[in-house]
Amino acid sequence: AAAAPLISSVQKLVLYETRARYFLVGSNPAETKYRVLKIDRTEPKDLVIIDDKHVYTQQEVRELLGRLDLGNRTKIGQKGSSGLSRAVSAFGVVGFVRFLEGYYIVLITKRRKMADIGGHAIYKIEDTNMIYIPNDSVRVTHPDEARYLRIFQNVDLSSNFYFSYSYDLSHSLQYNLTVLRMPLEILKTETTQTRQESFDIFEDEGLSAQGGSGVFGICSKPYEKYVWNGKLLEAVKNTVHHDWLLYIIHGFCGQSKLLIYGRPIYVTLIARRSSKFAGTRFLKRGANCEGDVANEVETEQILYDASVMSFSAGSYSSYVQVRGSVPLYWSQDISTMMPKPPITLDQADPFAHVAALHFDQMLQRFGSPIIILNLVKEREKRKHERILSEELVAAVTYLNQFLPPEHAIIYIPWDMAKYTKSKLCNVLDRLNVIAESVVKKTGFFVNRPDSYCSILRPDEKWNELGGCVVSTGRLQTGVLRTNCVDCLDRTNTAQFMVGKCALAYQLYSLGLIDKPNLQFDTDAVRLFEELYEDHGDTLSLQYGGSQLVHRVKTYRKIAPWTQHSKDIMQTLSRYYSNAFSDADRQDSINLFLGVFKPTEGKPHLWELPTDFYLHHKNTLSLSQTRRSYTYWWTTGVLKHLPLPFDEVTCAENRRKLTVKKFHKYEEEIDIHNEFFRPYELSSFDETFCLAMTNSTRDFMPKNMGIDPSPFTVRKPDETGKSVLGNKSNREETVLQRKTAASAPPPPSEEAVSSSSEDDSGTDKEDEGAVSQRSTPVKVTDTGDNTKITENVVQSTKDVYGVNLSDVPSEDDLTIYTRFVQLGQNQHKQDKSSQQFCSKLHLDRVINLIPISSFSQDNIYEVQPPKADRKSIEIFHAHIQAGKGNMQPLGKDDFLMYREYIRNRYL
Repeated sequence: AAAAPLISSVQKLVLYETRARYFLVGSNPAETKYRVLKIDRTEPKDLVIIDDKHVYTQQEVRELLGRLDLGNRTKIGQKGSSGLSRAVSAFGVVGFVRFLEGYYIVLITKRRKMADIGGHAIYKIEDTNMIYIPNDSVRVTHPDEARYLRIFQNVDLSSNFYFSYSYDLSHSLQYNLTVLRMPLEILKTETTQTRQESFDIFEDEGLSAQGGSGVFGICSKPYEKYVWNGKLLEAVKNTVHHDWLLYIIHGFCGQSKLLIYGRPIYVTLIARRSSKFAGTRFLKRGANCEGDVANEVETEQILYDASVMSFSAGSYSSYVQVRGSVPLYWSQDISTMMPKPPITLDQADPFAHVAALHFDQMLQRFGSPIIILNLVKEREKRKHERILSEELVAAVTYLNQFLPPEHAIIYIPWDMAKYTKSKLCNVLDRLNVIAESVVKKTGFFVNRPDSYCSILRPDEKWNELGGCVVSTGRLQTGVLRTNCVDCLDRTNTAQFMVGKCALAYQLYSLGLIDKPNLQFDTDAVRLFEELYEDHGDTLSLQYGGSQLVHRVKTYRKIAPWTQHSKDIMQTLSRYYSNAFSDADRQDSINLFLGVFKPTEGKPHLWELPTDFYLHHKNTLSLSQTRRSYTYWWTTGVLKHLPLPFDEVTCAENRRKLTVKKFHKYEEEIDIHNEFFRPYELSSFDETFCLAMTNSTRDFMPKNMGIDPSPFTVRKPDETGKSVLGNKSNREETVLQRKTAASAPPPPSEEAVSSSSEDDSGTDKEDEGAVSQRSTPVKVTDTGDNTKITENVVQSTKDVYGVNLSDVPSEDDLTIYTRFVQLGQNQHKQDKSSQQFCSKLHLDRVINLIPISSFSQDNIYEVQPPKADRKSIEIFHAHIQAGKGNMQPLGKDDFLMYREYIRNRYL
């Protein structure tokens, strides 16, 4: 028996309403299995939801809805008035929320596929709908309800919120695949415990482990820190079936295709933003009392060979790194309206209590070693950023006293700003040295053992690689934690350099390059750099209110002069955002995440002078238990280091899993069915893998006589998309695309087909900076046409690799004119004679009919062979069976069935 991730069987939803109830009907994509939720509308303030946990067929659901429609009509037998009306179609439930009146339900009405990991689709929310549940007759109105609703909707769910029906986005790929590799004995014990949930009477039919036909479906509990709708689902978490619960993450997701001589390698970047102590730039700094830091984002780069899809048979690799504010109590006062407000340490913390809580969380999730790369300024005329460095060094030194030396926290200070200003030093070369040493210490995850060629021809760097080598491959142990003051510009460049170094090792481990090195200006690195720029821009917009100011090009010192004016605009945009709109955004985030709950008789959200007390729980009540100053880690964590405690097979971690056994062809675990959707009509124009950014199409030079390898260094002027910022030429032909994701989007799926169609286009234009970047659009200005044609017309030498002579010779021309005459005479033969010929030919023989009068060089048309009568009968029977009309069974069929029963049961 094997293990596979559980696929949610609630992917299409329709909300039906009567005056007394809402009925939420959810089905799988094939519409063969249905579940129904009953939501009461007569309670003014409480949420009453009934889930019968029964799986309905399509026929049963139709009958149920028909009975509800009849039963709810005002006059019995009246046809005009419908008792049950269809309110909205959707793709998932974000959650339920209540302010001062009754509950609202938030539904995803529009989605777009953004990435694909081993056949598991990752979607971005494009549009949502909020529906008030209680009926108007029982509604108790409150004057402040509308204001709370407005604040809640200020969190734009259509910008950078992601979900998946079958892949756990809150965990890393390493965790998800480690869970699937759990020993079978453990899974069997888990199955017996979750048996009573299941209503399937045939569950163990033929599922003996020896038979090998059974598959364990596994669903893990999400990691709460990165889930953004945890509080919205809290009200229903324990009452409904887990297929209804759709957990969403916030951050970034982008995917590009790296074609290596036609072999598709998908490069995916997923950033998960923490929902704890979340907020905007100057309002959220440092850490809270529970060790959660501001602007904490976990970035994971996943690489896999898309030619083999399954998690068990395919080749997958990932590398994780983290960014986050300095884990101390510190803040900046923005009331002074200075561009750089002074940094103040708010509380003395001699025993590094907050840092201890933070690094304890990291040890549990990532293992050891934890490496801190601190990029803040060390030398300043006026002490500003250095305050943080000094305090952080003291905290790390204190905590390291009690850890075993081999698991100590590694601290690397590096003043990136100073190196950037110096003309002697190349910033990225120095960063590359740091990146190499970091990746060597942590290793990376790959799910297959080292290839035989790397054992035969060992590479020096490969042999020094850290991490944990297991029989099935390698595990990443430990993590790099990068920070500057904002964790935006400098951090993104440093993370890119570490990611680029890890990417080389990942490609090497999958046997795609012969040495774990990657050069700048190759198609592969350009593709990766663009992903990272989009990732940095998106995270910067979420926290700082503008895109990146300093990019990788800035630090390579190859940014064009036009870039500097753009940098100034981004700085001003950030300043404006921080001064005026950040407070409103912070209120919205606090309300959305359930940090603030509106209560009758207590101050409103907008009346609070500060949200400090909401985020620091110890200000409202003192905890009874005090943590040790010396044994600052959770018990059990040290025992398993360098492996992360979360990935160890123990009773505590097993409780986080839901395990159920299935036949291997059941829809809940059949990823082939989920990905290819054989019951749907597929359009190539809308196929995601064809629309995504592609190294050959978007980055490779267009000349033919060029090496197509994505690892060949290109000159700046010979690329499809000049990364050196030669944008002035490019913008004449292509409108600059918007930021935030890596694939020119296929058309998003809409549940409400007509209503939101017109809005969506305008929204995307207005909020392009936050939402999905749009496909390049050709500009057809007459003035620029000449320039375009100049670029398009290339010499024959460039295209074919040889020079063609200017004018064809006379002999060639006569041959060509004779060929044209042949073509003109091709249909002179009469059609009736063709039909006569075809009758003379025997059946089942392919008929070649000449279609030209010239017998010397002829062209033939081909007719398909005839099908015999039995084949046609079999085909018709097959069609009828598809419609549900079965043929009567013959004698042979009865004998075969009797034999089967005898062998199986008697």
